[in-house]
Amino acid sequence: MTEPVSHPAVEAADIDAAARVVAPFAVRTPLLSFPVLNERVGTNVFLKPEMLQRTGSFKFRGAFNKLASIPRDRRSGGVVAFSSGNHAQGVAAAAQILNMQATIVMPADSPLTKRERTRAYGAEVVLYDRDREDREAIANGIAARRGATLVRPYDDPYVIAGQGTAGREIAEDMAALGLVPDIVVAPASGGGLIAGVATAVKARFPLAELIVAEPEFYDDHARSLRAGHREAHHAAGRTICDALMAAIPGEMTFSINSKLLAQGVTASDAEVGQAVAFAYRELKLVVEPGGAVGLAALLAGRIIDISGKNVVIVLSGGNVDADLFARLVA
Repeated sequence: MTEPVSHPAVEAADIDAAARVVAPFAVRTPLLSFPVLNERVGTNVFLKPEMLQRTGSFKFRGAFNKLASIPRDRRSGGVVAFSSGNHAQGVAAAAQILNMQATIVMPADSPLTKRERTRAYGAEVVLYDRDREDREAIANGIAARRGATLVRPYDDPYVIAGQGTAGREIAEDMAALGLVPDIVVAPASGGGLIAGVATAVKARFPLAELIVAEPEFYDDHARSLRAGHREAHHAAGRTICDALMAAIPGEMTFSINSKLLAQGVTASDAEVGQAVAFAYRELKLVVEPGGAVGLAALLAGRIIDISGKNVVIVLSGGNVDADLFARLVA
């Protein structure tokens, strides 16, 4: 008897379907190329600026695709999510568009800008202590009491497919230029963005090398790829990449990423700060630290063997506190 064939949680067709759902509401962000960056690293680099996306990050894509999938007779209970900020805003904005109530569980030390903007979209914000409390348990409790739908930040096929629309756009835009994306780099916390991007890019360009970028010491994806199974990082304290502090890759996302990703790279907080400053001064782009980690790894020489190759870097968001941004670009 032969073993049953396992199918991935998300396929290219799911991303195509998500693209049709989100297209009327999401921004189709461009691919940007800058001579100053190309000259700096010695090859052709294309940046996918998701800080230009609705709510300032890629998270709107997955959140809207997920909320739109909820049957209408279940929408009255609203949605609950847990997030340090970008998923929070994506869910809140999607809920506002779809006339649903959103409750977001956020760490008390998350950037003030992210908390304020989440509330501005009409969501209720419930704060918790990330060192002492379990955000998922809090969110599950709220969802159970209210009959709400829990919207996970990454381990959900609709969320992954929605994030994958960014990769679909990369593949389409590179093809329109008559170019092949040899290397594609995206950051990861739980891994939903890179899983979706990898699925979409590999569907059209199977030889593309997909690389995940993470903050130094918060390299659970890189560790897991090397080990062949999910492995947590053991970082203590904080990183300026507040959006990328998940301790271990998601189960669903790693089932995809373990098959599609070539490797993981890291950048230190100092290198990330330098990348944020470079993007601002030289490229006139405002990128939050977590969104700049792929660019930081590139500028620091962590992505090797790039000569003569087309490198695509996803800048995943731009929701950075003004005080921190001012310190980094000073």
